[in-house]
Amino acid sequence: MSELRDELGGPVESQVVAVPYLSYEEFGRRFLEYAASPERIAGAFGKLTGEAFEFGPIGAGPGKLAKLSATVRLGQPRLDREVDGIISFDLVIPLKVDLLIDLAVDRYPFRVDGTIHLHLTVRTAEPLRVLIEIAEPQPSNVRINVASATRRGELLRIIASVDHEIRRFVARYIATEIRKPHIQAATDIDVGARLDAAWTL
Repeated sequence: MSELRDELGGPVESQVVAVPYLSYEEFGRRFLEYAASPERIAGAFGKLTGEAFEFGPIGAGPGKLAKLSATVRLGQPRLDREVDGIISFDLVIPLKVDLLIDLAVDRYPFRVDGTIHLHLTVRTAEPLRVLIEIAEPQPSNVRINVASATRRGELLRIIASVDHEIRRFVARYIATEIRKPHIQAATDIDVGARLDAAWTL
């Protein structure tokens, strides 16, 4: 049998490439970090970017005499991942609010900016699923700065509990949004089903 030779006429030496094996534990950890990547999570919540919603008019203050109405706009989410004993994310969604207090005899506009803070935790579940759990948003997760052009407007802000109403409605809106199918699909990964589908001939 003739000997294999390279282009220069010399014999070709066989080369064995060492496979960088991983432990099951290390493989599982890397798999989780890949499945729950920042890009995947940011992509799911990125669909909220540019969204706007309105609330009101609602009664506020003593006797509900003041009527609050507002338009809320959501900005580009920011995502920070923490990898320690568990994998978790802190999601921050900027917001801007155009608010109006209507007293029938006069109207007072307010400009509001702030952020919504959500905490996400990566879990594993039977039979072979990766879940990204989102803590239910509460009014305390909404942080805002309210600006008024007048002292009277600032007083009305306090009397009508403007800050509380904004936080409450924004938290309720985000809680509804994260239950929508496109976000649920991105946060519930059925690994077994996807492997079965990939191997189906």
